[in-house]
Amino acid sequence: MESIGIIAEYNPFHNGHLHQITEAKKKSKLDYTICIMSGNFTQRGEPALFSKWTRAAMAVNSGVDLVIELPCVFTVRSAQDFARGGIRLLNSLNIRYISFGSEHADLSLLEKVSAASLDPAITEELHTNLKSGQSYAAALSTAISKMHSIPAAILSQPNTILAVEYLNAIKIFKTKQKILPIERAAAPYHSGIISGNLASAGAIRKELYSSSPNFSLIKQSVPLQAYQTIETFCQNSAALPSMDLLSTSILALLRKIKQPELKNITGISEGLEYKIAKAALQSRDLTELLALTKSKRYPMSRLHRLVLHCLLGTTKQSIAAFDQSGPLYARVLAFNMKGREILHELKRTARIPIITKTTDFLDSTKRSHSQLSLLESMLAIDTYATDLYALCFSPAQIGGLDFLTSPMYIKR
Repeated sequence: MESIGIIAEYNPFHNGHLHQITEAKKKSKLDYTICIMSGNFTQRGEPALFSKWTRAAMAVNSGVDLVIELPCVFTVRSAQDFARGGIRLLNSLNIRYISFGSEHADLSLLEKVSAASLDPAITEELHTNLKSGQSYAAALSTAISKMHSIPAAILSQPNTILAVEYLNAIKIFKTKQKILPIERAAAPYHSGIISGNLASAGAIRKELYSSSPNFSLIKQSVPLQAYQTIETFCQNSAALPSMDLLSTSILALLRKIKQPELKNITGISEGLEYKIAKAALQSRDLTELLALTKSKRYPMSRLHRLVLHCLLGTTKQSIAAFDQSGPLYARVLAFNMKGREILHELKRTARIPIITKTTDFLDSTKRSHSQLSLLESMLAIDTYATDLYALCFSPAQIGGLDFLTSPMYIKR
């Protein structure tokens, strides 16, 4: 049974995502789709608009057959690590066809950029640019443009950067997956405006977080069932999630943590631990903390990831072990009838366990009191992330939902 794999966040699911799924099925002539999706926190280190189960259900209602969670230790990372985690997870499930959306869907061009980015000379130039204060994307595009005569503008788009990182991951891990890029059909990634039926996820989020969301604009930019989910949630919820609600927890942790422990958190380097500790004493909330810590070298997205890793306690040693192993399980979030067929096949052929019930592998007692295997440690971080996500609401939600929530079966 051949399936096409997609790596996404669906934050939230919109018409551009629907276009990609439709085109991927058409071009691949495959009728089964598996999505590897970020959990309750996104790659930028921010709480997702809706829970992972809600977003997975949106995807299944809109054409995906099976949604599997990308473990948090790969999700809340750089574009490079996010892509590597997703590709390796799909490879462990023996998924040979990968589709992604990109502003540039010319595979030969993407392959050229990928080859250039893996050039050792580029790596050296990249590190030089990073030390000068450039962001990763700017440093990479500048290096490639300078040394391979590829226009820097090609790498200025986030989805194109991810596309190149997917190709790089396939080469580095020798997964031999077949690539199917789909030209992105949506407003520019950073566009904050909804116009017509195609809008960026960022524009939709911006509208929903506004004081008076225009639901008629949102309705035209997402599939009907996704809109119904959004409308129901907004009618029944006092507020959308906000990282700001973790301010006190973050400041309390940073004000008391020992310097060696802080220095050992993944993502902290070059003496940043001293700057963070000082900023934590001078700040009254997360916004002030980030403003005092932000720099060209440490943009907001990187800092959001960093403070989340502080809360999760993900150390450099643990991340190194996870990067060595790759994803160790496939945790199911939602599926339909065809997804059930895929699951039946995966349980027989996958090279990693398929998790449909978390407590078969880890429960709250074992998480707190036992020595954990690497798989259990990776899964524990997913569950802690969900518990933190529950505190991003006002009023806060209960914890332990990973131990109580079953995958969503959507009959369609």
